[in-house]
Amino acid sequence: MSALSGIDDWEQLWGVPNTAAAVVTATGGVEAARGEADREFALASVTKLLTTYAVLVALEEEALALTDPAGPEGATVEHLLAHTAGYGFDSGSAPVARPGARRIYSNQGIEVLTEHLAQVTGIPFVTYLTEAVLTPLGMSSTSLPGSPAAGGRSTAADLTRFAAELLEPRLIARQTLDEAVRVHFPGRAGILPGLGRFDPLDWGLGFERNFARPGHWAGSRVSAGAFGHFGAGGTFLWVDPEPGLACVCLSDLAFGDWSRQAWPALGDEVVTAHRP
Repeated sequence: MSALSGIDDWEQLWGVPNTAAAVVTATGGVEAARGEADREFALASVTKLLTTYAVLVALEEEALALTDPAGPEGATVEHLLAHTAGYGFDSGSAPVARPGARRIYSNQGIEVLTEHLAQVTGIPFVTYLTEAVLTPLGMSSTSLPGSPAAGGRSTAADLTRFAAELLEPRLIARQTLDEAVRVHFPGRAGILPGLGRFDPLDWGLGFERNFARPGHWAGSRVSAGAFGHFGAGGTFLWVDPEPGLACVCLSDLAFGDWSRQAWPALGDEVVTAHRP
């Protein structure tokens, strides 16, 4: 039985119109899949993972540095990536806290960061993302028609290529990825939209690191070293380096009560199949 067999009941149980999912391993590539791998979905905030990866390439190319001033006074590239620059959640929001004081999950911070990258490189961000990440990984069905924080579109097939990169990086050095997924500004409390307040709300550079806490959307069996992101549109991608495993899931039903129940069960099913 496939580790993704639970998805077969989602339409009947939860009314999920379409779902495409895959399990990727560090050694065997795509090990299991469900749904239409080439169906295009809105990524919502899973877009932030692709945006983050483009910024990591820029850091290696020395187009910018984590310590560079960016955003509100006193903030840096690191603050923007780690959601501690002080901006509110919404696009166009003003700062509501001093940099570094709180973990405020922020679309605005990501958008300001990509504007900063475009300014210092002279390259539109969508071009940078395409040339630095999408084209090298063969992600020809992925696009960014909207915000770099939440406006991407992609397929499960493309995201499995990206998940494989997160398991075994080729576009950036392993140490760069390790730096990105460690917790930055540890101990900061914060609110994660759709899920509530957490103390602490652990985050890396663009990657959520709050895994292995009770009630996590990825389930109870992922390790504390897992990282990834979910999107309010009904999407997620997580990577658990301990078993060398990643899971991609795209749907077209917005995150809600259904996903709070279905996603953890799926995550436990996937991990159990690979780590009994």
